[in-house]
Amino acid sequence: MSAGSASPSPSSIRVVVVDDHPVFRLGMVALLSTLDGMEVAAQASSVAEVLEVVDAEVDVVLMDLELGDGSGVDATRRLVQTYPEVRVLVVTMHEDDESLVASVRAGARGYLVKGADPAEVERAVRAVANGEMILGAAVAARAMTFMAASHQVRSTVFPELTDREREVLDLVARGHDNASISRRLVLSPKTVRNHVSNVLAKLGVPDRSAAIVRARDAGLGLEA
Repeated sequence: MSAGSASPSPSSIRVVVVDDHPVFRLGMVALLSTLDGMEVAAQASSVAEVLEVVDAEVDVVLMDLELGDGSGVDATRRLVQTYPEVRVLVVTMHEDDESLVASVRAGARGYLVKGADPAEVERAVRAVANGEMILGAAVAARAMTFMAASHQVRSTVFPELTDREREVLDLVARGHDNASISRRLVLSPKTVRNHVSNVLAKLGVPDRSAAIVRARDAGLGLEA
């Protein structure tokens, strides 16, 4: 659902606001519209809508993680793959490391928790538009350590799996059920089930238990 100015300034930061809660979305649109040098080019409430309204002219996408028809993490990944110059700033209620890590892995350039004051929002949007990464120092350090350790193992085993499938397999091997994996990766339960099915098929194993054995033998699922 588009909601932008008809004659944007060439130097404006063009922003798309994505959130399935109308009150929060409209409040964010109203805030950004008052800031000098910013233009709300469009707004969206679902993955389908954001993929429709974002184009190469957009500078920053403010992305919620839980959307009515899917995950903001998956939407972020698809946007970054299609438009590498578009910067995604996640704005979410989730404060856990798993959501942060999943967002950064998907290509997000910033991460804000809902409740940030207007000055924080403005600073984050301008910084992300300028190519900076906006994360709290302590959280960023934990996230980078987690991703570096995980990537070292995951990138070298089961090359037939996608990165996401390898990530799901690692969590399966750590004993997480589908509901837990869904929460940790901010994916729908159906998406998690599909990933698990794909993993079983690609590894040629009959069930989850056999997949866990294969994964642990390869070094996955051994982290606390």
